[in-house]
Amino acid sequence: MEIWRLPISASQRGKLISAGYTTLSSLSSISSSDLARESKVSESEALDILKFASHSHSGGSEMSSGNCSIFEGAQNAWDMLHEEESLVHITTSSADLDNILGGGIHCKEVTEIGGVPGIGKTQLGIQIAVNVQIPHGFGGLGGKAIYIDTEGSFMVERALQIAEACIGDMSEYNRFIRKDFQACEIRMQPKDILGNIFYFRICSYTEQIALINYLDKFISEHKDVKVVVVDSVTFHFRQDFDDMALRTRVLSGMALKLMKLAKKFSLAVVLLNQVTTKHTEGSFQLALALGDSWSHTCTNRIVLYWNGNERYAYIDKSPSLRSASAAYSVTPRGIRNSSSSCKRIRMM
Repeated sequence: MEIWRLPISASQRGKLISAGYTTLSSLSSISSSDLARESKVSESEALDILKFASHSHSGGSEMSSGNCSIFEGAQNAWDMLHEEESLVHITTSSADLDNILGGGIHCKEVTEIGGVPGIGKTQLGIQIAVNVQIPHGFGGLGGKAIYIDTEGSFMVERALQIAEACIGDMSEYNRFIRKDFQACEIRMQPKDILGNIFYFRICSYTEQIALINYLDKFISEHKDVKVVVVDSVTFHFRQDFDDMALRTRVLSGMALKLMKLAKKFSLAVVLLNQVTTKHTEGSFQLALALGDSWSHTCTNRIVLYWNGNERYAYIDKSPSLRSASAAYSVTPRGIRNSSSSCKRIRMM
């Protein structure tokens, strides 16, 4: 059960979320004095909150149904393998990048993509939000996207360009492979693609946590959502936090919720991350932000970097993909293979 269901004031709820307490289980082993200090509420308010939490947590029916769902959710490994092999990936529109990703962005997983400013993180995020809508008949998921913008970097004009290019790509594919695209073309217009991107603008880390908590309900009501893009997961957590231990706890809770969403709804979660400097072996090096603890919370970690004038993506961590690099380009039509890759293909 989530904090927002407790019969407490909006102000108290906001203070709990800000302090990293988003579920009843997070309140189960804390004293009223510690809760009052960390949440900046009075001792009497803390006692009331813990009383409500204890009553709700021990209600019996919810606990028993929760345990029942856990036991009923058991799978054997063969079924899990078959399920994973049948999952459709979200293409990045770069064949080289898709190749090292095993087909594209994976559903049921949390993928972190980080890199320096200007490397194309937001461009890739918008591309994924568009490509998740490619119909089943064209090898896509036919889904919708949630785009959570913490920095104000989402550009609707750019999304329109990429949507138009996506439809153009399907039309080109159809000319070579299919003969019935005309009907699809009438049904799927750029405005429809933009209409299938649910956009949330987030202005503080408390809003970000509250929205992540709300996503379960939202996606339950919009079951065709197949990707959640957070651009970026980092911004507010680098601006508003002095207590690093608290930040780690809040981030861990948020990452766990996103993992549960990915599994529960068979969707992809894509977290865009910034870079920072890290002191290693006597020198400063660029590293993805939010620290070492955060680096273990995502299923896959992809680092975007420059090599001369070329953009590259490197798989830094994944349980199922080998470490590999691929060049890519940001073009007026969106993410594509790098120009040097195209030249090599023409030469061959």
